[in-house]
Amino acid sequence: MTMSQPALPLDTVASDEAPGRLAAARRELASCIARHAPVDGTHPSAYPGLSFVRFSGPSGSNCGFYRPSLTIAAQGAKRVELGEAVYEYDERHFLLSSFDLPVQARITCASRAEPYLCVALDIDPQRLGELVGEHGLPSAPEAPGMRGLAVGTTPLALIEPMLRLVRLLDTPEHLPVLGPLAEREILYRVLTGELGRRLRQAALSAGASSQIARAIAWIKENYTEPLRIEALAQAVNMSPSSLHHHFKAVTAMSPLQFQKQLRLREARMLMLSELLDAGSAARRVGYESASQFSREYSRLFGSPPLRDVARLRDGDPAETVAA
Repeated sequence: MTMSQPALPLDTVASDEAPGRLAAARRELASCIARHAPVDGTHPSAYPGLSFVRFSGPSGSNCGFYRPSLTIAAQGAKRVELGEAVYEYDERHFLLSSFDLPVQARITCASRAEPYLCVALDIDPQRLGELVGEHGLPSAPEAPGMRGLAVGTTPLALIEPMLRLVRLLDTPEHLPVLGPLAEREILYRVLTGELGRRLRQAALSAGASSQIARAIAWIKENYTEPLRIEALAQAVNMSPSSLHHHFKAVTAMSPLQFQKQLRLREARMLMLSELLDAGSAARRVGYESASQFSREYSRLFGSPPLRDVARLRDGDPAETVAA
């Protein structure tokens, strides 16, 4: 059964915001993104962690890996799947990722005349923690079942500091000083907004959220090795049952499913970047059975390894959506 986070009403606008100002800010942000992303794909910027994405049509489902980040769409729409949970966002909604998460994503609304345009900002846990501590923002009590992805309404108060950060790319001499100020305001707006509780949990150095973040990092570092739940639970100071419960609540998958996704995605990259055959890639990422690797690869990516990699090498546009 698919779990969906229902989209918020598209006409939701805070009472203190003039619709005209909000619409104008969205248009300016879309124009800036289009200028910094003149062709389809992901475009890093001169500011660390800030990138732009453009896509000129709907896409097929693409596997990606989201870092802790804030994504604001200025035009078009996208659908993201985390396990069985589904998230949809558009020009009036932003996507917040609080953890490193493997996802399936596709562009659902885009055209050459009105391409999908978004700006993404990586969230630095250290800066986030400093901001929470410096301003005495209230800590958020742990909430069971809180996913690592969420969609919120994009207010003018969030678009404006993002615009200031993006505009600074045109004056690189000011970027090192004023960029971090704009970034701090962006984080502050999210921390004090409707999804602030999620982000404040991510900033905590204790509690289940921190333990799951450490568990994710541990799996990423040891994904080629057999995963023993007892060892992982001990490494993050949780009981096996508590680990399984909280891990699935955040990632919508079990630790073993998470590891499997990491292995398959890494094997895919190895076949593309190092031209490995399927058997060699499977062994490199920890598979002992080539047939099991092929079955699980086909289930995740939709076709067997050789056919999938051949399609990617031919430049299938469905796989160009990265953020």
